[in-house]
Amino acid sequence: MPGENLSRDEARERAALLSVDGYDVSLDLRSAVGDTDGEPRTFRSVTTIRFRCNEPGAASFADLVAPSVTAVSLNGKDLDPSEVFDGARIALEDLAAENELVVDAQCAYSRTGEGMHRFVDPEDGEVYLYTQYEPADSRRVFANFEQPDLKAPFRFEVRAPEGWTVWSNGAGELADGVWRFAETKPISTYITCVVAGPYHYVTDSYSRTFADGTTLEIPLGAMCRKGLAPHFDAEDVFLVTKEGLDFFHEHFDYPYPFGKYDQAFVPEYNLGAMENPGLVTFREEFIFRGKVTQASYEARANVILHEMAHMWFGDLVTMAWWDDLWLKESFADFMGTFANVGATRFKDAWITFANRRKAWAYRADQLPSTHPVTADIRDLQDAKLNFDGITYAKGASVLKQLVAYVGQDAFLEGARRYFKRHAYGNTRLGDLLSVLGETSGRDMTAWSRSWLQTAGVNTLTPQVLLADSRVSELAVVQEAPESHPELRPHRVAVGLYRLTDGGALERYARGETDVEGPRTVVADLAGAEAPDLVLVNDDDLTYCKIRFNAASLATLREHLGDLTDPLARALCWSALWNMTRDALLPARDFIALVLRFAGRESDIGVLQMLHAWTHTALDRYASPAWRETGGALLAEGALRELRAADAGSEHQLAWARFFASTATAEADLALLKELLDGTTTIEGLEVDQELRWALLEPLAAHGAADESVIAAELARDDTASGKRHQVRCLAARPSAAVKAQAWAQVVESDTLSNALVEATIAGFDQPSQRELTAPYAEKYFAAIDRLWQERSIQIGMDIVSGLFPALQDRPETLEATDAWLAAHQDAAPALRRLVLEARDDLARALRGQECDAQAR
Repeated sequence: MPGENLSRDEARERAALLSVDGYDVSLDLRSAVGDTDGEPRTFRSVTTIRFRCNEPGAASFADLVAPSVTAVSLNGKDLDPSEVFDGARIALEDLAAENELVVDAQCAYSRTGEGMHRFVDPEDGEVYLYTQYEPADSRRVFANFEQPDLKAPFRFEVRAPEGWTVWSNGAGELADGVWRFAETKPISTYITCVVAGPYHYVTDSYSRTFADGTTLEIPLGAMCRKGLAPHFDAEDVFLVTKEGLDFFHEHFDYPYPFGKYDQAFVPEYNLGAMENPGLVTFREEFIFRGKVTQASYEARANVILHEMAHMWFGDLVTMAWWDDLWLKESFADFMGTFANVGATRFKDAWITFANRRKAWAYRADQLPSTHPVTADIRDLQDAKLNFDGITYAKGASVLKQLVAYVGQDAFLEGARRYFKRHAYGNTRLGDLLSVLGETSGRDMTAWSRSWLQTAGVNTLTPQVLLADSRVSELAVVQEAPESHPELRPHRVAVGLYRLTDGGALERYARGETDVEGPRTVVADLAGAEAPDLVLVNDDDLTYCKIRFNAASLATLREHLGDLTDPLARALCWSALWNMTRDALLPARDFIALVLRFAGRESDIGVLQMLHAWTHTALDRYASPAWRETGGALLAEGALRELRAADAGSEHQLAWARFFASTATAEADLALLKELLDGTTTIEGLEVDQELRWALLEPLAAHGAADESVIAAELARDDTASGKRHQVRCLAARPSAAVKAQAWAQVVESDTLSNALVEATIAGFDQPSQRELTAPYAEKYFAAIDRLWQERSIQIGMDIVSGLFPALQDRPETLEATDAWLAAHQDAAPALRRLVLEARDDLARALRGQECDAQAR
């Protein structure tokens, strides 16, 4: 990573000096196949950039990360690559008013998912390529000015192996062995894209006629590896795509501006997806090889719509610098759920948002690295780490609160004006606030200062005074942590719930108010009958942590499963989980609530989230002395719910996976073996290939499946997906030699691809193997500084976060972390941030364990 960073100040200086008229990029990817005789595999990249300089005679630089540069010319003058190219930048001296730069380079194929990623399918030997750039990896593929506010039109041409198809942002044609693509609209470098290989490709089309009689035709395409084609439900992808295009055209009043709309599902992808205009890329795990729950289909639809929203928020109008990353990501995250509810079959997507997305935000907002939604991004490493729960989920939550504050019509009219005013341009916070102020008639300055320019999450707690079995006063108390003491304006609903004669817990009164300052009285609820449960932030209008008064908490302990409203139930589960994380509710109490009530949870996404939280509660927050007892209770409860679930239901599948992940006892492991070999069946439970791997991993982790068993499973599933599962299972085995090998493959070698690094780390770190991995805590702290310098930032992030000794949850590990931080004050800020975040998670776990131990 050294030498590859770019500071905000450098970008501002270059943007003030230069403007770009266009790029012509020629790539020769025929080297992707065939033998290299042991030489590093590279491809030829020739780039012509036409740009202007408003200070003739000034100097600047272009960006390029490449093994070598063959030739550089500036305005017809040849430059010596050894003098002007330092491995990351090309020095440009004595610029003219109008300039043409030509760079001929040899660029490297990637194994890390950054730049031009090359993947060899183990199933059939086919090679697949795709690019991934955000925030700044297009310079690994072609020379450019790598910053979002130097937009330009692009023309790509690509030479590829015979029989391949190539896609880019614009429509392409093959002539004389060269794929040539239509010139794009002015876009940023990081959203250009090339996908190439023998992909399976399916087509469709979208048409919309506007009020003025004009018709918009959009060719649609979707692709995946040939090996995944039998599982590819392209018809559902196209259905959601068309529903989304209808929805956004109706609400945005700006026709989709980028011609075609291809969607590529690609292997070994680091992200969920990327909004390249005309060629959106997704992780291929969104193609389901086995049975999954509706939560998986809802999540895929949400991502499709999230990326589609980016065509307007992010691609058409782009932030000037990564400080305002939220201008696209917060909006897309909000719009993904907004459109899912408004346009697709997933009408309960706001429940998922409240339960899953906000959990991500709450965690991020309580880390020492928390930041305002509008962040201070000093450089590209800062930018890479700010694709986080605040920029996405908190920002989306804040926008949901903004819609409640200004009204949906004013919000959407502001968006429409924003697109028309800034099309193909770059914006900052003030540009958006200006149009929202116009459309809402409200002063957005104070709102922005509270919600976008300060960090931290508020806690809202009800105070209830009763007289004669009625509410005499109900107030909402607002608190903030000492580190971020801002009290914010919240538009909230407060729901009053009581038990009916039939045993249901239902809302009978609701008051909506603006919470201001430390204490706000909800006047509308005075005189209401005494409630069994008070739910602050009912309907999930604002972003906050909620607490319960004593009577409400007592009601939930006995009647959480009786809450009839699924969103209210999800909010209560979320609040209880936050209390567990904050060491206010013992982990064993949370687990008891799950065991008692999760079997009655109707929302499958909430149930699967509860399963994930319960694992964390047991592995991280439960007292070590109680873990074995708690694990046995969970396995017993999971098996009971598995057997009770409706045959063939998605709840049965969720409980089967949860049971497998909790199995430790000999009898439970024996059942997993029997399900694998077919000697035992559970009515309705189809043990497909993906479920087979889910059953096998715990067997491997507990020493009940050796290397030969894992090899036999790979022989059944000799695919790219099977290989990842195999690597994870191999690393999970309870052996010192296995752990040493896994450590060496990730830390001492860089031959593994990004996907196999991820799989190895996931297998290495097993909660049941704390003693086996204990020696690696010291090795971790000795290695991470070197690793950060030597590896790409993506692999560096994966290793530093994934191998932190979180399961060595004792004060000595906290002390070792503090010692490393004290001794590495000058380490890269991004590296220190990752270690600080891991330290905070560990300290939180120790507080949770202390709380749980006191509950004995």
